[in-house]
This record gives sequence, structure tokens and C-alpha cells, in this order.
Amino acid sequence: MRIATWNVNSVVARLPRLVQWLDATRPDVLCIQETKVADTQFPRMEIQALGYEIATHGTGRWNGVAIISRSGLEDVRSGFDAEPGFPDPEARALAATCGPVRIWSVYIPNGREVGTPAFEYKMTWLAALRDALQAESRSRDLAVCGDFNVAPTDADVWDPAAFVGSTHVTAEERAAISALIKLGLVDVQPRAFKGLPFTYWDYRAGNFHKGLGMRIDLVLLSQVLASRVTDAYIDRDARKGTLPSDHAPVVVDVA
Repeated sequence: MRIATWNVNSVVARLPRLVQWLDATRPDVLCIQETKVADTQFPRMEIQALGYEIATHGTGRWNGVAIISRSGLEDVRSGFDAEPGFPDPEARALAATCGPVRIWSVYIPNGREVGTPAFEYKMTWLAALRDALQAESRSRDLAVCGDFNVAPTDADVWDPAAFVGSTHVTAEERAAISALIKLGLVDVQPRAFKGLPFTYWDYRAGNFHKGLGMRIDLVLLSQVLASRVTDAYIDRDARKGTLPSDHAPVVVDVA
């Protein structure tokens, strides 16, 4: 099974690139974040023409998640119990069973600035996600994929000194990711075809070409699934060209 995740930063704006990438890469399951469309506006026809089923959770605002699968799509659930809001729950989590694997597509809140209500919301949301995943992680093969807006270690940012005092790298955020991993999940380490294995580069100042990136898009697999990983890579080519997302897809192959 080929499992992938990609923050597309608007599925409508990125649709031609997405369709081309799906046709070339042929993931069995793709988790998408930041769709930025309501469920009724999601561009289904072009993707279904490639043989995929689609589950979406979007409100038309800045968030939105989706799961695209050609391995089945059952027991679909938007959000999770006790999911916090800001002030209302947002479209940030979607789960579905795709073949033998329970797949989650998640888009963790950004947090904006340390010490703000947005940061507290991020931490509360991550704690609630851990509670929601706890039961599932014990009972089935599980893949939790998405934009976590956290770089798990200093090796996951281009320069740790440049991020001191910022979100995405604080001890609190990294502890929250560690708490997810302690449920029995494995943070799959992808390779990069060129350069460091980052997944996100800010649009400003040519950061992609300078290699000034972060690894914040993660694939967390249950231990049995992780033991069967045959390859994992970041598709940097998808970050190139005209009108790219500011994120690159992460692709994981499981035997």
C-alpha cells in the first residue's frame, strides 16, 4: 500500500497539479490538508476519473481535510469526540478505513505566537487528538498523516537558532508529538531526493531554493505497519514549477 500526505494549500488552486501528481504517483491513499473548500465545492469529478473515492471535511474557510482512496473508504468520520474549537470546532480531522488500515488526515492548528490563545488552542487540540487516537492505536493498523505544524526535533528545521521563541519548535509542542508516538506509533523518516528532508518552505524570499525549510508534515504509523515500510520519500519536485503549494507530499510504501 502506498500512503501519502500533502498540504495542498487550496485544492481548487492546486487541482491541475494534484491530478497530474495522482496520475503519476498512484498512491493508494492520499491525505490532503488545507483544502479551503466546503464539502459541496470539492472538485470530485477529475479525481474520481482516476479511480479514487473521496471523503471530505471542509467548511469553505482556511482549513479543510480530505482522504482520497482507491483501497476502499468505509467508516468515515469527521472530527472526533471532545474536539476543541476556536471557538467552534474547525475542519481539521477526518478518519476512514481504507482496506485494512485506519487512516487519519489531520491539520493541526498553527498556534501563531507562543503565549496567545491560538497557541493554547493548538496545545489543547493536540491533547484531545491523543485521547481520540488512544483506543484506535490499540485495536488496528493505524496511519495518522498530515500537517502537524510541529518540527519534532532540531534536525527538522534549517537553523534551530532562527526559530528560538517561535511556534512549531517549542518543548511543549514537541512533547505533544512525543505523546502521540508513545501510543505505539512510529514517526516514519522519509528521504529527500535532494537536500535535507524538509516538507515545508515559506513562499517568501526564495526559501525553497535556499533550502530554508522545515519537516512538519508527518506520517505516524502503528508499529506493525512501520515494520513493513519499504520506502519513504519527500517529493520535492511537487514543490517546484508554477503555482506550487508551500508543502511537498510525503509518500510511504508499505509491503
